[in-house]
Amino acid sequence: MNYIDWFSSRLTKLRFEKGVSAREMSLSLGQSESYINKIENGRALPSMAGFFAICEYLEIEPVDFFDSSLSYPKQLRSLLDSAKDLNEIQLSHIQQIVDDLIDK
Repeated sequence: MNYIDWFSSRLTKLRFEKGVSAREMSLSLGQSESYINKIENGRALPSMAGFFAICEYLEIEPVDFFDSSLSYPKQLRSLLDSAKDLNEIQLSHIQQIVDDLIDK
């Protein structure tokens, strides 16, 4: 898969996770209604400013866009930010809960 296909696929996945249509996202970004559709179909790439606007719209950090192992990066970032205030014992409890949820 080349980088354009990868980028298009990642954008589509994140947009679906947010639950918005390509048209809705395009218009919310102040672009033509086909803007996101063109990117997702590999016919265009956003400018750097456009990419940052996309990340802001998706409520994710640019680094999270490029980590394709992440699903729901906004929620993971929020969880990690909250976990920074926990002590070692509390983190161990959270880890046990996560392990139990994924049957580790």
